[in-house]
Amino acid sequence: MWIYRERLNYYEKLRRSLYEILRDALEMRLMKISLIDSFYNYLRNGVEYSFLEKRELRPTSKKMEKESELFNTFIVIFCEGIISPELKNYIRFFPENKLVKKNVDYLPNLSLYKNFNQNLRYFDKPAFLDLIEDLLDIDYALLIQQDPTIKKKNRYALTHFHVKIDWPIADAAEDLAVWLRYIQNNLYEKGDKVARILQNKLFEYYGCHHSVGGRRTAGLIAAQLLRKLDFISTVFVSSSESRSMIKYSERSVSKFFLIQLYDSQIGALSQREGMDFETFKNAYLYPANGYYVGISEAVYSHTPYSKPPEDGKLRKLRPAYSWLRLRDEFLHPKSTALTLRPINYKWVYAGE
Repeated sequence: MWIYRERLNYYEKLRRSLYEILRDALEMRLMKISLIDSFYNYLRNGVEYSFLEKRELRPTSKKMEKESELFNTFIVIFCEGIISPELKNYIRFFPENKLVKKNVDYLPNLSLYKNFNQNLRYFDKPAFLDLIEDLLDIDYALLIQQDPTIKKKNRYALTHFHVKIDWPIADAAEDLAVWLRYIQNNLYEKGDKVARILQNKLFEYYGCHHSVGGRRTAGLIAAQLLRKLDFISTVFVSSSESRSMIKYSERSVSKFFLIQLYDSQIGALSQREGMDFETFKNAYLYPANGYYVGISEAVYSHTPYSKPPEDGKLRKLRPAYSWLRLRDEFLHPKSTALTLRPINYKWVYAGE
């Protein structure tokens, strides 16, 4: 289990500060790739973009769209420390998928491969995020972590690509249920029915219905597995069937998605924020055919039923009680509007 900042030593606090700054930069780029770039892919191809319905952002929603090649999909894992080799059986990173020149040579569609060198994979290099974007088309996950091969501390690198997540759902559910004190040791100790419910609750804990597709399943399984380590990690999952980007971190679950806004709504928002109409549009929104789109974030928190009990005692599972609730919603500024903050924009339960 990761350690709270207050319990870190001075150098560990420096590492966490650097990690959080880099994570913010990565998140900003991935939001654009997942949502804005995908949206314009639809427009260029004359295909109608399917915006999320409000009910799709409510915990345990089951509705899904069909997969589309026009939506940019990926899994990116960003670790504060170095993943233990003991986890290689479940997060599969080996010499053959390490980001080195001889492995990159097998990727002819990588636009940067001719100029690839070892330094390009470091987060502090200007072309790092371009490299990430080039590699997102490769199936499975990308792994960013501290580089274990160098002596310099706190230097982050894209160490592996084509990383498979291979931990059984039952094992992940058992791990979570033991931590939450619904079982003592074994997932099936209270019978098959409880075991099945606990597996479904694992998905609910991570903001998904248990019927979701493979990419989102792999992302939440990775997030649960990485909880075993003593540093924080973040998993970004861009999903075509959900038309969203999900972030799993030490701060719980977030979903990023596009909202559709017209002039009347933009006028009300800009007036509320004390901004000029055009200034607001240029700072927060992207033009489309007769309307604008913006990146919104739904932030979730866990309920008392999905937190360890204070007394540490075993407790009874109550399947009807929700494990996740919507905590907040934001509209994000563009990546070019660095002086502006996300603004409150309540949408999921608005009008009810």
